[in-house]
Amino acid sequence: MSGDDHFAAWFRLLETPGLGRESVRRLLAACGTPAAVLATPHATLCAIVGAARADSLQQPSPDFEPRLAAALQWLAGGDDRYVLTLDHPAWPPTLLESPDPPLLLYVQGDPACLAAPSVAIVGSRQPSPQGADNARRFAAALAQQGWLIVSGLAQGIDAAAHEGALGAGGKTIAFMGTGPDIVYPGRHRALARRIAAQGALVTEHAPGTPPLPEHFPQRNRLIAGLTQGTLVVEAALRSGSLITARLANEAGRDVWAIPGSIHAAQSQGCHALIKQGAKLVESPEDVLEELRAPATPAQARLALHDDADAGPPDPLLQALGQDPVTLDALLARTGWPTAELSARLLELELDGHVARLPGGLYQRRHSA
Repeated sequence: MSGDDHFAAWFRLLETPGLGRESVRRLLAACGTPAAVLATPHATLCAIVGAARADSLQQPSPDFEPRLAAALQWLAGGDDRYVLTLDHPAWPPTLLESPDPPLLLYVQGDPACLAAPSVAIVGSRQPSPQGADNARRFAAALAQQGWLIVSGLAQGIDAAAHEGALGAGGKTIAFMGTGPDIVYPGRHRALARRIAAQGALVTEHAPGTPPLPEHFPQRNRLIAGLTQGTLVVEAALRSGSLITARLANEAGRDVWAIPGSIHAAQSQGCHALIKQGAKLVESPEDVLEELRAPATPAQARLALHDDADAGPPDPLLQALGQDPVTLDALLARTGWPTAELSARLLELELDGHVARLPGGLYQRRHSA
């Protein structure tokens, strides 16, 4: 059987409407290979998965051939494009150990990345400035210690984690909730190109698949299943990141969470995880101490605490503390004139040390 025929048999099996991964697993267990499944008599298929699914499998939909052609065209579009199936030598073993492993993956980039020791970093699509800084800082520190960073290409914490790994010269994988030819959100096309060049873009959805809402929880199970542990940086109580954390826990993987302000909605999900047993972490060293598998030696010393080599502490930064604060509160804490305080806040904001938040709040930022 040619490579295209082998892929076509897998594609037929996985893209049959109404069949689903569980039914496909039963068919493969009974018949052996996708080609053998397709050659199996109808009566036998009915006994394995029922008449409706057997009928659907043996009567391809009218759009099957065009969709198969589009998938083959995508695969032929570059030498960095791959389709991995369960029998491929680059298939990641950790996914096989997860509760609901995929059966086929589209990969753009380096498929060997999927076998590297990895950590997931996930969180809010609308993080605080400090949350985004934390995602970059933790990702950079872990990447420099040899860990591959995995996330979901979403805006916010996901993008910051990918950027942190790339900026540190590390590798990163983005699991997508679309086909491999569609970047979502579109603003991340440039980031996606960098990830493909320095890691991999991965999805189980065929080319042309749009970003449907139900795809993202499915994507999250792959993030949780591939990695040794999941770090939640910021998350609201109703958040896809909590789904990823739950799936990681169910797969027997570590879950870590960064605490935040008790007044911030983005911290409530992390605090809930900590109450449920997730490890509270305050620095990248905390995560590294928890990781069981050895990583490669550090390539360079990374300042894990931004105050380590700093001079005398800035009195206004000390007054800011760690939680968002109003201008009136800062006036009370410092006793400075309003004009002087506003001018100094502006200086710190321009230098990247302070972020101005909605509602007239200010928050200290920590450097990546």
